[in-house]
Amino acid sequence: MGGPAWLILPTYNEAENIEALVEAALRVLARAVPEGHRVLVVDDGSPDGTGEIADRLAARHDEVRVLHRARKTGLGRAYLAGFGMALEQGAAYVLEMDSDFSHDPEDLARLLAAVRGGADLALGSRYVPGGDVPEWHALRRAISRGGCWYAQVVLGLPVRDLTGGFKCFRREVLEAIDLPSVRSEGYAFQIELTYRALRRGFRVVEVPITFHERRQGSSKMSGRIALEAIVRVPQMRLRAR
Repeated sequence: MGGPAWLILPTYNEAENIEALVEAALRVLARAVPEGHRVLVVDDGSPDGTGEIADRLAARHDEVRVLHRARKTGLGRAYLAGFGMALEQGAAYVLEMDSDFSHDPEDLARLLAAVRGGADLALGSRYVPGGDVPEWHALRRAISRGGCWYAQVVLGLPVRDLTGGFKCFRREVLEAIDLPSVRSEGYAFQIELTYRALRRGFRVVEVPITFHERRQGSSKMSGRIALEAIVRVPQMRLRAR
């Protein structure tokens, strides 16, 4: 299947990263998607001027779009708004990634290639052979792996990296998994989308990636995000029965 690819970048206070990231992503997508591409920045009212930087990028590049949201309402809500806009405007492939360079923009091409090669959903995976998180200490690595293991066991899934946010969807997947009913945020949001895709029979593959610590700015990770995942994962299974 051919057609344009849309990359969704949710942002909140990413003024130090967003310009370089968008420019890098545009270069990769221009090579990887001859049918056309868009980069959509979904900014949740960042007080540091991220939205204004994104507007300047959109004025400079025809391929850049900006969706301004009035306030921060969570990563999941931002992604759902971006997915909706991409699907309405004809995206054949929809990608998501963090906006802080923890994901390498060069790997966008590898995720797209996996979907074009037969996958319905390609996940950038830290925990398959070839994947790595070189800057994490042992405790943080154990906590992350433990969270993935918990979701694997509770939901009965074969995927090794369920909490990562670097993905490429074939549009048919997003159309089939009832996006308006998704209520999760953070890690739980990523788990739920993959779970729904697998339950509907879509082919999910993991592409090894190296995950890096953010270059600039501060992490949005919090205890609330982790707690939500602990609570939401069993609820996903109960609702699916």
